[in-house]
Amino acid sequence: MVCLGNICRSPLAEGILASKLPKDKFIVDSAGTGNYHSGKQPDHRSIATAKKNGIDISNQKARQFTTLDFDTFDYIFVMDNSNYEDVVFLAKTDEQKQKVQLVLNELFPGDNVDVPDPYYGLQNGFDMVFEMLDETTDLIAKKLIAQHS
Repeated sequence: MVCLGNICRSPLAEGILASKLPKDKFIVDSAGTGNYHSGKQPDHRSIATAKKNGIDISNQKARQFTTLDFDTFDYIFVMDNSNYEDVVFLAKTDEQKQKVQLVLNELFPGDNVDVPDPYYGLQNGFDMVFEMLDETTDLIAKKLIAQHS
């Protein structure tokens, strides 16, 4: 799961998806295309939103996406078109590019809808992002479990 700073959207996406997958079969992680917050916890509003929904993301630490992630992960879900372009730019092969998808394309195939960045807004923006990610990760989890069981 990839967003810009790895403190708002992608930590929520990581926590939500990880809660829906068997931990012994799947590794879910998140990163940011920027290194602005490396080593820091998710935004307190993301932590609060996750906690309110029964998910603890307080132990996550922000990190920057690297080209090694293409080798480590089979699927790379990005939160918006800008970060999609940044991640695809780092891909060295078509196979690596094929791993990168907009996360909301699971809900809205081909529409290339962005998950809005709630950072400069109020708490309700984090709640809205949680709902969007919860819905799309339901579909992602079902696909992953079906493909890898």
